[in-house]
Amino acid sequence: MSGVKKVVLAYSGGLDTSVIISWLKENFGCEVIAMCADLGQGEELEPLHEKALKSGASKLCIRDVKEEFVKDFVFPALKAHAVYEGRYLLGTSLARPLIAKNLVEVAAEEGADAVAHGCTGKGNDQVRFELTVKRFNPDLKIIAPWRLWDIKSREDAIDYAAARGIPVPVTKKDNYSTDRNIWHLSHEGLDLESPANEPKYDSLLKLIVTPEKAPDKPTYVEIEFEKGIPVAVDGKAMGPVELVSYLNEVAGRNGVGILDMVENRLVGMKSRGVYETPGGTVLYAAHRELESICLDRETYHYKELVAVKFGELVYYGQWYTPLREALSAFVDATQQYVTGTVRLKLYKGNCMPAGARSRYSLHSEEIATFGKNDVYNHQDAEGFINLFGLPLKVQAMMERRNK
Repeated sequence: MSGVKKVVLAYSGGLDTSVIISWLKENFGCEVIAMCADLGQGEELEPLHEKALKSGASKLCIRDVKEEFVKDFVFPALKAHAVYEGRYLLGTSLARPLIAKNLVEVAAEEGADAVAHGCTGKGNDQVRFELTVKRFNPDLKIIAPWRLWDIKSREDAIDYAAARGIPVPVTKKDNYSTDRNIWHLSHEGLDLESPANEPKYDSLLKLIVTPEKAPDKPTYVEIEFEKGIPVAVDGKAMGPVELVSYLNEVAGRNGVGILDMVENRLVGMKSRGVYETPGGTVLYAAHRELESICLDRETYHYKELVAVKFGELVYYGQWYTPLREALSAFVDATQQYVTGTVRLKLYKGNCMPAGARSRYSLHSEEIATFGKNDVYNHQDAEGFINLFGLPLKVQAMMERRNK
């Protein structure tokens, strides 16, 4: 790392990145430029300019990428129905490649020798950041302080900050590791590290009320899709950011979107986190319901396999890879007729389907009815079953011969 004179740091204003500014200057004698991607963190961004300069940065560059995040990352994952380990809606995973791409762009604009991030050596984010940097500028040096310094814990980092007068947003009694964007809010650390502990939801949750505090009457929402992309809610056309923000508010006040899970990190260990994904939970439920009437059986079933792999690629930081791009092309082809409207009932943490319609629906009441119809001949089923079951019949005949 010799010769590093200017570093662009992926900056959030949290504990780790606040400390890293000072550490980089002390250990490399370099200029540090802080870069923050506005992914919808809201009020968290307001004090960042003052905070970054007080921590030792020469400047702070904030890039508004909310629209790009939802349109080019969140919605493609939604269309794929990408979920990690069947539950996690990939809020942090989707954001990291976009942040890292902007990090590389700012480094080019500023003539920086290196980029830096605050990801720990135990986490997934270090992989997500660095794979993206390698993809867009393989010559950039990457500094990962958590793999280099003597700080061993968040408590050590708090002590380091206190000794240097660095303003940090946490204390030793309240230092959950959090990540927030327009798609979700995650919580890790402290009492959550033990799966045996029930989360302290009343003090933990920021976007969602607990189901117990949700209204006693259900809320209905209607979401309209065009080729797999949500475009309107309750008859009102909305852009990507407005739509997700609105659903976050509606679902959040109904207690929808809380996830407590133990997941398998890419680096080999298990970790426990609590995720708040209110609007995302509603959109995934609505999209799945619409696909159930618009996709044929074989495409629907194969797409479920693709969804698992897509989710893994996102989680592993492999967004900018040929395989992810190829899978997205497949997904886009499947969404040609996923156009229609889905009604959902939100009630005390539950998100239940309440009707779906599409002009491209493959569901035919005329065929599926239990009543009389002239379209389906019940007697045709006998020949189908005979042919479908022929391998089983041959197997049984062979076993009988050899007894």
